[in-house]
Amino acid sequence: MLYPYENLENFTLPALLNRSVKLYGERDVLSKVGQEPMSYKELYENIFNMIKILKDNGIRKGDKVALLSENMPNWAIAYFSVTYFGGIIVPILPDFHPSDVQHIIRHSEAKAVFVSNKHLQTIEELEDSNMKFVIKLDDLTLVDELTNHSYMSKLKQRIASKELPKPAEDDMAALLYTSGTTGHSKGVMLSHKNLVTNAMSAYKNINITPEDTFLSILPLAHTLECTVGMIVPILHGADVVYIDKTPTPNVLIKAFSVVQPTMMLSVPLIIEKIYKNKVLPKFTSSAPMRFLYNIPFVRKKLNKIAGKKLIETFGGKLRFLGIGGAALSPFVEKFLAEADFPYIIGYGLTETSPLIAGTRLDHTPKIGSTGLPMVGVEVEIHEPNPNNGEGEIYVKSPSVMLGYYKDEEQTKEVMDGEWFKTGDLGYLDEDGYLFISGRSKNVIIGSGGENIYPEQIEAIINQNETVLDSLVMEKEGKLVARIHLDYELIDKLFKADNTPDSEVKEKIDKLLEDMRKEVNAQLASFSKITKFIEQIEPFVKTPTKKIKRYLYTE
Repeated sequence: MLYPYENLENFTLPALLNRSVKLYGERDVLSKVGQEPMSYKELYENIFNMIKILKDNGIRKGDKVALLSENMPNWAIAYFSVTYFGGIIVPILPDFHPSDVQHIIRHSEAKAVFVSNKHLQTIEELEDSNMKFVIKLDDLTLVDELTNHSYMSKLKQRIASKELPKPAEDDMAALLYTSGTTGHSKGVMLSHKNLVTNAMSAYKNINITPEDTFLSILPLAHTLECTVGMIVPILHGADVVYIDKTPTPNVLIKAFSVVQPTMMLSVPLIIEKIYKNKVLPKFTSSAPMRFLYNIPFVRKKLNKIAGKKLIETFGGKLRFLGIGGAALSPFVEKFLAEADFPYIIGYGLTETSPLIAGTRLDHTPKIGSTGLPMVGVEVEIHEPNPNNGEGEIYVKSPSVMLGYYKDEEQTKEVMDGEWFKTGDLGYLDEDGYLFISGRSKNVIIGSGGENIYPEQIEAIINQNETVLDSLVMEKEGKLVARIHLDYELIDKLFKADNTPDSEVKEKIDKLLEDMRKEVNAQLASFSKITKFIEQIEPFVKTPTKKIKRYLYTE
């Protein structure tokens, strides 16, 4: 049997939920930090109360319902109540601009919206939509002033069917609008089977039990957090705790001590910031420490000590930190590996529900690899380069999307029979481990026809403690890099408060030029950077903290 889960009627979200309620009914499932948790049985009751409200207000199988909110226990209630009887949930990232949110609600033809207080104004300003009513997610009540009363009065004259429809495995369960780094969002249609099989495919990567506690900090409207941070723990009887505030470093540290999570998901930026701000300064604060840290066996011992302290920072019980959504810097991964930190790298896309490959806790990590394909997932390198085995990554699995909503042309472009073209370039090593080189759209062709991957150069630049972000691109046939510096650190280094602005600017220019030479010394001749440009404003990013490259290539 491919997936070792007994008593599962089929690969649908209601079947998954029913099984978990039977197995783990009295156990805790969802809560906010410091608040009383909801049990699996209470979750089930709340879902059925909401199903009644949805059905009484005209939502039928196949109807779409949008969900716009920050993370909270009621998010899961909304998600499962819509999908339980064959409705289609449309989760919207709360970071989206209000005009994008309104476009998604119109484009998806959502008949209703779940929205938190925080985002209610965006819905109040919505015009020309198919929306009939709005439910406030904070307390699961109807918003009277946003209800189409004439529609509701006609509705009450109809006789609603009392039987609850059951969705089929291949029915659409979720419609997700991507926040891609290459332009306008596309609506990704994911079926029940896509989501459930993807959640099940993680069992070889990490052993999850009902004793585990997840701390959820990434937006649930992102497929990674929704599948791995919500559906996976519910599948295994674990509980999930949400933070009530923006996850700043101070908020996170307090939450770690209260929740003491055993598991959580993160984008690379969070762990990279912790390493650069908390770990690295202790090893580079003085010349003798810097010297010792450069000796490999001493560095490994110091990293092991730092790893134990880092586990304490996370509350002392962490046994799994899943990192995904973007590439992790190799120098940070090297530290995590040497520190014996319990991390897993995951790779996937919204279109694959999302997991394609992942490292495993019981395997020695290969730095830079995204691990082995997930259970049930086939990975193929299309037309590999005979010299290095590199080519476009193709994927075939039960988790590959149904297609793009209202866009057959785009769907055809990314499908080759049953194979999904990821648009990522990479290779498989002799052990079957997948290595990602970069996005095919981002590849820069050198003057001698060489493939230059900007992401790989950026990873080298970002090792510098003064750099927060970098972006490598081609300009007039030459490679240039935009550098966003850590200005708090720069102020300290250059004593900016007591130094004339012109002098600080000179020092920054020198720092960038020295950095350019240092980076170029580590690069092949065809990928050397001709200029470092200071990027004063932070880069515009997607919710998974990838830079929106298309905004900077004009």
